[in-house]
Amino acid sequence: MDLRTNVTEFILLGLTQNPEVQKLLFAVFTVIYFLTVASNLLIVVTITTSQVLGSPMYFFLSFLSFIDGCLSSTMTPKMIFDLLTEKKTISFSGCMTQLFAEHFFGGVEIILLTEMAYDHYVAICKPLQYITTMNRRVCGLLVALAWAGGFLHALIQILFILWLPFCGPNVIDHFICDLFPLLKLSCSDTHIFGLLVAANSGLMCVLIFSILITSYVFILCSLRTHNTEGQWKALSTCASHVTVVLLFFIPCIFVYLRPMITFPIDKAVSVFYTMVPPMLNPLIYTLRNSEMKKAMRKLWSQRVTLGNNSRA
Repeated sequence: MDLRTNVTEFILLGLTQNPEVQKLLFAVFTVIYFLTVASNLLIVVTITTSQVLGSPMYFFLSFLSFIDGCLSSTMTPKMIFDLLTEKKTISFSGCMTQLFAEHFFGGVEIILLTEMAYDHYVAICKPLQYITTMNRRVCGLLVALAWAGGFLHALIQILFILWLPFCGPNVIDHFICDLFPLLKLSCSDTHIFGLLVAANSGLMCVLIFSILITSYVFILCSLRTHNTEGQWKALSTCASHVTVVLLFFIPCIFVYLRPMITFPIDKAVSVFYTMVPPMLNPLIYTLRNSEMKKAMRKLWSQRVTLGNNSRA
């Protein structure tokens, strides 16, 4: 870290300075956050306790739900708390921790979505090889790869920031610590760092997004050889995953694949990809999935039965 860094804390301007709007946002975001955590936890518990949901698709879905809960929890609680405080501050170490956590879990989710697309590709295009290709060991290695890739991505980002000196202004016009707002506060030339950030985050998003879309084009082309029932089932599964991909990648590409400039809409976009995908993912993956709904009903009936037995 540069010795000229003498900033010990940052002041966050937050989403708005209007007290009435802050109270409204506090209520809305609190409800959304608790729904997000509860719904994703429900999916994790349902899949891990169900003997029916043992396929690789549900194995990856349980990890996706866990990551969604973690990703939302790295930013949302602080944002909700700041809506009720007049002075919104975060320590330098707290800011770096938040920055690392959001890019770590975000990087893990990006790689995990890619692996889920590969799982769908093998299941639909090479069904006879699916059991041997996507065995438990391979699935475990793919999840480990996602964790390692997310860690490497976050480590590169945090090293970029720690290398910079912060010796003057400490007011961040945002509700979280993110790369471009922090680069604007540095008292050194950050043009090269801005390009590196765009390469590490923006190009990574574009590359993986292109791979995902290409994989689903291949899947759609292969569906011509399936019967009508198989086509609808495959389309339903792929439509859910494509929706999740679009909700996650488009805001990320907008934020990170550009020069080191900020726009007023950046806060709204950050709120969207911070809160909306983790909240909607459980709905997207369960509303059109009969197996998940049956497993959830069975889990609920078991809890009700246990509750009645304990009171008897």
